[in-house]
Amino acid sequence: MSNKFESLSLDPRLIKNLNDLNFSSMTPIQEKSLPLILEGSDVIAQAKTGSGKTVAFGLGALNDIDIKQTRPQVLILCPTRELAEQVAKEMRMVARTIPNVKILTITGGKSEYHQSKSLSHGAHVIVGTPGRVLKLLRKKVLNLDFVNYYILDEADRMLDMGFSEDIFKISSFVPADRQTLLFSATFPQDIEELSSELQNDAIKVSVDVTHNESMIKEEFIELESHKDKMNALEAALANYQSERFIIFCKTKRICDDVADELYENGVVVSSIHSDLEQNERTAVLTMFSNRSLSGIVATDVAARGIDIKDLDLVVNFDLPNDPEVYVHRIGRTGRAGNEGHAVSFLTQNETDKIQRIEEYQNKEHELKGVEIFDSQKEYKVRPEMSSIYISGGKKDKLRPGDIVGAIVGESGIDFKDIGDISITNVMSYVAIKSEHVKLVCKKLNEGRIKNRRFRVGIL
Repeated sequence: MSNKFESLSLDPRLIKNLNDLNFSSMTPIQEKSLPLILEGSDVIAQAKTGSGKTVAFGLGALNDIDIKQTRPQVLILCPTRELAEQVAKEMRMVARTIPNVKILTITGGKSEYHQSKSLSHGAHVIVGTPGRVLKLLRKKVLNLDFVNYYILDEADRMLDMGFSEDIFKISSFVPADRQTLLFSATFPQDIEELSSELQNDAIKVSVDVTHNESMIKEEFIELESHKDKMNALEAALANYQSERFIIFCKTKRICDDVADELYENGVVVSSIHSDLEQNERTAVLTMFSNRSLSGIVATDVAARGIDIKDLDLVVNFDLPNDPEVYVHRIGRTGRAGNEGHAVSFLTQNETDKIQRIEEYQNKEHELKGVEIFDSQKEYKVRPEMSSIYISGGKKDKLRPGDIVGAIVGESGIDFKDIGDISITNVMSYVAIKSEHVKLVCKKLNEGRIKNRRFRVGIL
């Protein structure tokens, strides 16, 4: 069978948009799942982050949308606010040639009043987190009586986060004759049980789950105790001089401790986990995305939905119990034909974890000591960019062009020294070459953007 989108029974407008986006052929998960979705089958699919799964279920759902009926016809549940925002963004990209498609994000951390108001004006696609979706269902603000597509993205993480009961409650609001699609990076037993409860004769597809391990150099460092991990981490960072890395820890407390100590030692990182306020999480992810941070220190749950390209190093400060989670973690590096590195620390009483990883990967790993890293080296990488925030966003009608014009006009820097610009409803974030960031911040506070004054600061 051809792996071209044109070989499928897709709306010509969707095909045109895919061509405009230079999506010339399907990724493996799209090739295996999309024909089944278009046939109307329930699908349970295993695929890693960055495999193109959002486009797979997005095309299937959008192909069947009745634009004239401005009521929810597609419900997509995601484990985190960040992933929901990312999925909604990709759905809008896929839908851009179909006029008047309304895609609404319903998550915690945002105004419930504004979400309710938006729902009152109608929507075709709802992308949300289980807690907020269930809350609006109970208040009878959200009606799912006409949903044809019920999609669970990163289902394993939703179960890990304790959303199982919420998912079943939400399912009772969705028509029984819907099409249910379940996407997951791992397939533990509770995912199989969830599928049997929610789906009818689901067809299982699994691709791209082991990553291209030949492009990832794996190092396992055995230490005497957990207390030795911090010194080992600093030695590993100094050895690789990584410009983009993620460090995985098992608890939020460890994330904060590791990030604080690294920052005190001159490594520009930040921790990210579920205890952060939404605006703090947005700021951290924005800074990492626009290269104002060298790395982030995260739990598995917080890192889901983060699809940052060009990661050259993943560090397992704490090894996970599940070998599938290990493979998913390290698969964030070594992409697009580039070599990646994965460094994992374990103590002498954790050898059972590496045994499970070896069995899962069907290969052996050599345990090494921290002396493989030169203890005399120091980590010297500093981010090229820094980020500023502006206390105005979409509600203030701010656009990237307005911000670039104000920065260049007020500070006189070259527009080439301005990096990524991210505009939310009430806040804007801008990456600036680090040597200019103080000047830009000072001049914008003294000047105006669109003839208005905004508060500006350095993140």
